[in-house]
Amino acid sequence: MLAGYPMMERPIMAITVETADMKPALLLASLLFTGSALAFHCPADMKKIDDALAAKPALSADKLAEVKKLRAEGEVLHKAGKHQESVDTLAKAMTMLGLNKS
Repeated sequence: MLAGYPMMERPIMAITVETADMKPALLLASLLFTGSALAFHCPADMKKIDDALAAKPALSADKLAEVKKLRAEGEVLHKAGKHQESVDTLAKAMTMLGLNKS
């Protein structure tokens, strides 16, 4: 029981200066971790593409060359820190390989 509040009337969460000050910090932390999540996504996608290519997919020479080009571009973008662009580029290659079927 909180001082001054009967059990049934106590607040669920009181907004205090401390909790209000934490909101910008939590927002910043979530944005930073989002970038990190994308950074780890790229190598996983590259591995999926590499595994599919190793299995000799039934693609025309032109499509196979396009997949390899997109895979290489995705890696360059990843190393340059452009993770969203890398994920998007690798997704195109994965779609061509039939890996993005939901």
